[in-house]
Amino acid sequence: MPNVIKKLTPVLMVDAIEPCLPLWVDRLGWNKTVEVPEGERLGFVILEKDGAEVMYQTWESVEKDVGAKPVKAVGTSVGLFIEVSDLDEIERRISGLPLVLPRRRTFYGMDEVGIAEAGGHTVVFAQRAG
Repeated sequence: MPNVIKKLTPVLMVDAIEPCLPLWVDRLGWNKTVEVPEGERLGFVILEKDGAEVMYQTWESVEKDVGAKPVKAVGTSVGLFIEVSDLDEIERRISGLPLVLPRRRTFYGMDEVGIAEAGGHTVVFAQRAG
């Protein structure tokens, strides 16, 4: 079977996008490449850094897109695992944010640290242990 997948980009559904942006833009240096306003607030945004992307969409915007109330999954969640080249630098940038995963070394050879972003999703940053 030929390769048919070109890219995977998570879309995180949240109540409000604005509280999520300081982590990505101010602390981690990601760029907003697309912003779609919904009245006074953002309804959708694409963030990019070094070829990686993450998207946010409000539940209200999803409802407008599909024409019906979206079904919210119960008992499941999405976590982001981001491999980085300098975990020490990431720790400096996220300093002061509550950790959901204190720095650790895993059995599979990664050093990791994790936070919860403002939308409630877990973000784990990892670097190959050296």
